[in-house]
Amino acid sequence: MRFTLSSTALNSRLQTLSKVINNKNSLPILESFLFHVHNGQLTITASDSENVMQASLALDNFDTDGDFAVPSHTILDAVKELPEQPLTFEVNLDSYEVTVGYQNGRYQFTAQNAQEFPRSEPLSGDVHVITIDAEMLSNSINRTLFATDNNEIRPVMNGIFFDLTADCLAFVASDGHKLVRCRNYNIKSEVPASLILPKKPATLLKNSLGKEQGDVVIKFNNQSAEIKYSEGLLICRLIEGTFPNYNAAIPQDNPNELFINRKMLQSAIRRVLPFASMSSQLVRFRLDAGNLEVSSEDLDFATSAKENLICEYNGQPMQIGFRGDFLMEILNSIDTDEIKMQLGDPSRAGVIFPASQLENEDLLMLIMPLLLND
Repeated sequence: MRFTLSSTALNSRLQTLSKVINNKNSLPILESFLFHVHNGQLTITASDSENVMQASLALDNFDTDGDFAVPSHTILDAVKELPEQPLTFEVNLDSYEVTVGYQNGRYQFTAQNAQEFPRSEPLSGDVHVITIDAEMLSNSINRTLFATDNNEIRPVMNGIFFDLTADCLAFVASDGHKLVRCRNYNIKSEVPASLILPKKPATLLKNSLGKEQGDVVIKFNNQSAEIKYSEGLLICRLIEGTFPNYNAAIPQDNPNELFINRKMLQSAIRRVLPFASMSSQLVRFRLDAGNLEVSSEDLDFATSAKENLICEYNGQPMQIGFRGDFLMEILNSIDTDEIKMQLGDPSRAGVIFPASQLENEDLLMLIMPLLLND
């Protein structure tokens, strides 16, 4: 079997797919990429047994169809050092000897029998389908992924919850300290459905959809999902279980409203945070009309910092504390210049919104407060 393709295109696909492969695998074959040549197209597959990812690219020329498995480290190291040029693969499908010819040289190595590579079972049972714009899906994952948990006791919190209702599709993530809910009102269904996408496939999808255009089709049942986009396919096992009632955790009557420039607040927190206690990362907000004082201190090392910011504040004078690193994660996930923050009292969660929402979207972020000693 002989085929030719672009070195840059091949390297791009391999770099994306390499994120699927684990350092330690239950099956040795999973340390390899599966190459499948059919009808002028190369489909490359990587798997860790729970997640299967495929990417395709057109071949410049080929003579026959065939399958073989290539050791991942071998092909990654070989291709990443090459500038853009045609690569010609010659594969003996009996002995699995592979020769890769390029402009000034060639590589030789041994492939493996593709029959050893595990195949995914097709979805069965009660299958639901969601069709969503690639850019919108990528943005929603970006906004929620940081809020997922790493909790072995409550595994349902370790992924992004897709909640499809008659009103909207909501993307939700929470670790108990912070929560993100991103609603899209263009996508809805009279038949409610939901899934919990684990962190690893969510990260893989985010990286793959960065430059994608068009629609992504998500098919899923209770155990697995097939996510198809223009240049590839991701098949993954879902987290099973019931996600908590996230709407019940969001305060509905926080009467004190703060409007402030996001980057200005980020900069202030970044400056005072090094002076906070290493264990608590506590940053204190002191609010009154037209002024926000951001401060921190570490009594053990006798350090402190304080900064005053101009803001619009409608509410009662109050003090409230937050973990500065969590607050920075939230602010980094909002892309508007201005934010709105709704506060109740020092013991109630603060709710943060972009000052202006995108059309047919509603983004909300929640952060739990830290108790102040005084």
